[in-house]
Amino acid sequence: MRLQSGRIEQVTGAGLEFGALLRRLRLGASLTLEALAEASGVSVRGIGDLERGRVTTPQRRTVAALAEGLRLSTTERERLLAAARIGRTPRPQPTGLRAFPRGINDFVGRKAELARLTSLAGQEAEDIPVVVAVSGPPGTGKTTLALRAAQELAGRFPDGQLMFDLRGTDEDPPDSAEVLLLVLKALGVADRDLGMAGPQGHAELCRRVLAERRCLVVLDNARDEAQIRPLLPGAGEGMVVVTSRRMLTGLESVHRLALGELSPAEAGALLAGLVGRERAEADPAALAEVAGHCGNLPLALRVAGNWLATRTGWTVRRLADRLAVEEHRLDTLTAGDLHLAAAFNLSYRQLTPTAARMFRLLSLVDGPDAAAAGAARLTGQSLFEAEDTLEELVETGLLNTDQDRYRFHDLLRLYARGRLRDEESPEVAAAARSAFHRWLLENTVMAGRWYEPDHGAPPASWQGTVDLSTAEHARRWLQAEGANWLAALRAAAAEGDHARVVEVTEALHWFSDQWIFWGHWPEVFATGARSAQILGNPLLEATHLNYHAWALLVCEGRHHDSLARSAEALDAARRAVDSAQQGWAHKYSAWAFRLLGDFAAAARHNRQAATFFEIAGDLHGALQSRVEHDQILVDGGLHEESIAEILDTLSFLDAVGDRIEPHVADFTRTNLRVLIGGAHTQLRNWAEAADHLRIAVDLCRTSGNTAMESRALVHLGNSLLNAGLHAEARDAFSCCLALGVEADPTRLTEARGRLAELNG
Repeated sequence: MRLQSGRIEQVTGAGLEFGALLRRLRLGASLTLEALAEASGVSVRGIGDLERGRVTTPQRRTVAALAEGLRLSTTERERLLAAARIGRTPRPQPTGLRAFPRGINDFVGRKAELARLTSLAGQEAEDIPVVVAVSGPPGTGKTTLALRAAQELAGRFPDGQLMFDLRGTDEDPPDSAEVLLLVLKALGVADRDLGMAGPQGHAELCRRVLAERRCLVVLDNARDEAQIRPLLPGAGEGMVVVTSRRMLTGLESVHRLALGELSPAEAGALLAGLVGRERAEADPAALAEVAGHCGNLPLALRVAGNWLATRTGWTVRRLADRLAVEEHRLDTLTAGDLHLAAAFNLSYRQLTPTAARMFRLLSLVDGPDAAAAGAARLTGQSLFEAEDTLEELVETGLLNTDQDRYRFHDLLRLYARGRLRDEESPEVAAAARSAFHRWLLENTVMAGRWYEPDHGAPPASWQGTVDLSTAEHARRWLQAEGANWLAALRAAAAEGDHARVVEVTEALHWFSDQWIFWGHWPEVFATGARSAQILGNPLLEATHLNYHAWALLVCEGRHHDSLARSAEALDAARRAVDSAQQGWAHKYSAWAFRLLGDFAAAARHNRQAATFFEIAGDLHGALQSRVEHDQILVDGGLHEESIAEILDTLSFLDAVGDRIEPHVADFTRTNLRVLIGGAHTQLRNWAEAADHLRIAVDLCRTSGNTAMESRALVHLGNSLLNAGLHAEARDAFSCCLALGVEADPTRLTEARGRLAELNG
C-alpha cells in the first residue's frame, strides 16, 4: 500500500486499481456512466463492472475505447493501459482468510440464514457496504455460520476475506485501537503509512482502505459496539459480518440476524455426521433423545457427537440415558477442551451483580418462561428495575424474549440452577420460590374471579403489578402464566396449604369454560377435591368433586369416571344439606348419561337438578339445567321440539339480564346458537343453521373462547357444505385450523379432513 495525496491506492489488487483509476478519470472529465458509454461504445454495465472491480482483466481494445471516450492525454492513456496490463498478470493472493478452520465441512442447517447472507451480499446498492450483526446465545454456532458464509461468498469478494477474533469474552479483550491496528496490518498498510496517519487517524484510514476494496471482513466474538464501531466502513462495496453473544443494539444501519437452536432434523443430521451413519441409524430414537437433551444447541451437539466418536464402545442409547439425568447433564457435555458450561460461564461472568442474581433466581421459575412482573417478585425489584435487568440478560444472549415473555434455553436453565446452588443459600432460594408461588396464586385468584358470579373485577383495595383491569387482561394472564401457577398450586398442595388450593380452584371454575382444552383441568380440580376432602368440609368437598366430574367429562371424555365422581359429590352435598351442589351433581350426571346415550336417565337427573336449583335459588344452575334439557332433546332426535325450547331458553336468558354473570351469559348464548344450528342441520334447514352458527362464531370471537369457536366453525362449515356453498365452507374450515392449539383437537381433525376432501 502507499499513501499519496491523502488517498489510499492498492498496488496488489489490479482490478480495483484499474477500476479506481477509471472512475477517477471519468469523474475528472465530469462524465456520467451514460455519457462515457455513449462516447466510448462500452456499455454502462460494462463500465460499472470495471469501476467496481467485478471485471479484473479488461481487454486492450476496451481500454483504448474508454481512453478515446475520456479524451485522455498520452500520459493518462499509458497509465490506464498499464493498470489494465497488471490486471492481466497473475495477481498475488490477497491478504485474508483462505484456509477455513476445521468444523466447516460438517456444517449442517442454517439454510435460511445463509440465504439471507447471500442475498445481502448480492445487493447492488453503489458504495453502500453491507454490515450484518449475527447474535445469539453461547453455543449457537455464530462463528461457524460466519465462516461458512465467508467460504460460500468468497467469489463475490475478490480482494480477500479476512477474519479477526476480537476475543469479546476474554477478561481483557482488545480495545478498538488495538483491533484497528490489527486490521490495518492485515490489509497490508505499511508501517510508514500508519505512522503518517497516527493513532487518531487509524479509524479513517481503515474506513478508506475498506471502501476501496471489495472485501468480506468477519469480526468474530465482538465484546460491544465500541470495540467494532471504528471498523465499520461507510462507503464501498465490501461486506462486514459481526458475530457477538450480545445483540449490539447500539449499532445503526446494520442488518440483524439472530441465531437460535437447530431444528430437530438439523440436530439429528449434525449428530449423525459426527458419530457415523451406521451408529446413528442403529438407534434413531436414542439419537433424537440425545439431540433433545442437548436442546438442539450446536455446541452441545458437537460435544455429544465428539464424546460418542471417541467412545466407540458406547451406544447412542447409553449417552441418551446419561444425559437424561438433569443434574449431571452439563458435566456430561464435556469432551476434551470443549466444555459447554465453560462457554456459558464466559457470558455469565460479564454480567453486573444485579443481572447475575436475576439470572440465578429465574431458574426457580417452573414453567418455560416468565414475565417482568414475575421476575420482579423473584428478585424484590420494582417492575421498571426488573425490566432493565431482564433486557441486560437478553442483550448478553442469556435470555430469549418474545412478546414480553422471557425464556431460558433448556441448557442455560440448568446452568443457572447450578449457579443458584453454588452462590445462594438454600434459605434464600426457598424464600424467593415461596414468594413467587404466593404471588402467582394471589393473582390467579384475582384473575379467575373475573369469571365468577358475584365477583368480577378485583376490589379497589387490591394492588398488584399485573394489569387485571379487564376480563380479557385476566384471561391472557391466566393463559400466559398457566404452567407457572399450576406448579405453584402443586407446591401449595404438597406443602399442605389446602385452604389456598381450594380458594384457587374455586376461583377458576367458570374460567375453565374459556380454556377448555388446556389439558390440565382434570389435575387442577382433582387437586382441589383432595384438598377439600382433607379439610373435612362436606360442602367444599361436594363443590370440588363436582368440578372434577366436569373436567373428567368435558376434557377427557371419561363418562363413567365422571358419573362416579358426581355420585361422590351428591353424597357429600347431602351430608352438607346443600341444595345447589346436589343440583350440580345431578346436572353433571345428566350430562354424562346423555353422552352415553341413556336419554331417559339423563332427563331424570336433569329434572332433579332443576328442582334443587330452584330450591337453592341458583339462577346460574337453573340456566344450565335448561340448556341440558335442550341438549337432551337435540341428541335424542326431537329436533322440532328442541328448536322451540332453545328459543325459549334464549328468551329466558335475555329476561334475566345482568343477573347472569356476563361471561356465563356469553358462553351460554354461544352454546345455544351452536345447539339450534345443529338442530336445523338435522332438519336440513341449511340457511337457518348457518345463520345461527355465524352468530355463534361472532360471539366466540368477541369473548375470545377459541375452543367454542372451533366447534362453531366446523358446524358452520358442514352446514355450508351441505348447502352446496363449497367456497364458504372451505373458508370456515380454514379459519378453524388457523385457531391453533387452543382449539378443540377433535374439531381440528375434522376440519383438516373436510379441507382434504374439498381440495381433493
